[in-house]
Amino acid sequence: MLARPLAARLGRHGIHYAWIVAAVTFVAMLVTSAALGLPGALLQPLEREFGWSTDALSSVFAVRFALFGLMGPFAAVFMLRFGLRRVVAFAAALIGVALLAGTHAGSLGQLFLVWGLMLGFGTGMTAMVLGAMVANRWFTERRGLVMGLLAGSSATGQLVFLPLAAWLVEHVGWRTAVLPVCAAALGVFALVLLLLRDHPADLGLRAYGEPADAPPAPLPAADFLAPFRTLAAVSRNRTFWILALTFFICGLSTNGLVQTHFISLCGDYGLGPVPAASVLSMMGVFDLVGTTLSGWLSDRFDNRKLLAWYYGLRGLSLLWLPHADFTLLGLSGFAMFYGLDWIATVPPTVKLCAAEFGKERAGVVFGWVFAAHQLGAATAAYGAGLTRAVLFSYGPALVVAGAACLIAAGAVMRVRLVPRLDGKA
Repeated sequence: MLARPLAARLGRHGIHYAWIVAAVTFVAMLVTSAALGLPGALLQPLEREFGWSTDALSSVFAVRFALFGLMGPFAAVFMLRFGLRRVVAFAAALIGVALLAGTHAGSLGQLFLVWGLMLGFGTGMTAMVLGAMVANRWFTERRGLVMGLLAGSSATGQLVFLPLAAWLVEHVGWRTAVLPVCAAALGVFALVLLLLRDHPADLGLRAYGEPADAPPAPLPAADFLAPFRTLAAVSRNRTFWILALTFFICGLSTNGLVQTHFISLCGDYGLGPVPAASVLSMMGVFDLVGTTLSGWLSDRFDNRKLLAWYYGLRGLSLLWLPHADFTLLGLSGFAMFYGLDWIATVPPTVKLCAAEFGKERAGVVFGWVFAAHQLGAATAAYGAGLTRAVLFSYGPALVVAGAACLIAAGAVMRVRLVPRLDGKA
């Protein structure tokens, strides 16, 4: 009941309600990111209390990353079938319940159920596909900028919650560290019900920047087999496999490796959890800037060249990390250099999907590309944990991830430059 009068009031001041929808989506994706990254701050406390090994815990965290990505193509269908508002509200509630239930887990199997399956399912419904759908539905102009802002929310989740979580772990206990994110999920649930709407037409509006005489765009049917048909069609397209491979490497070198294991890595070098979490937050600050700037750049420059620079610079920073001075000051340079392009790859990748496969299929195709991203994250989450358990070092995992980024930098230039206008694979 609040959305319609607020939209009318903002309209009288020349402010489109699409910006409110984008803000609510930003907060929802921020809390999703915080929930997804929080277990990484709890790796060492769980090891100490229960005696679970790093590779066993990493396998649980790998499952949530895999589900987070694999839900992408189907999250789009859920949103078409049940609406953005209902799906995001349900996901926020499920995330809060899963996090809270994890504080009562007494076995690795129970932790797998709540922080592997439930958390993976809940966060997967509010992943990057949500941002892509909001940007495409509510914005005709400034779409790249909005996608960059929404992608940057994943970094902001770290910025807001991880230092607080690390401090609570150190001074109160790891169970208390979960409560701020649970409270935030409850806040998102309320915000979504009050302010989020599925379409501009629900409020008698057009998308931001859409001409008044533009015909309404037809919505695809909410067909749960459509993602499989789309995958079968695009699987014969070289561009799809290049984007999927490079985004697999993107996940391998960000969420799964650094987001999950960075605090533990710093602990191996004598840096405590609170300063380590502060470095992650610093990355979040720079990534919010870098991803927003990337959205602006993706509207103006060759997206292949942008991605080549992003992957190349990230690879060099990961190869250098084992030789860094593991102090708060010593890691500041890495946080800036690496943080600027943490999720900066998202806007150019979304735009390449839309250019190659057409606006109508871009959301589902990007859902599959994002699934590859999270399979890469799952591989790194487990692989880096196994490396530490067997070799007592994260060094090999960092070298592999850095080398893979350099491969991605070359591979992305193989994407053809001329966009397909017919949307066919």
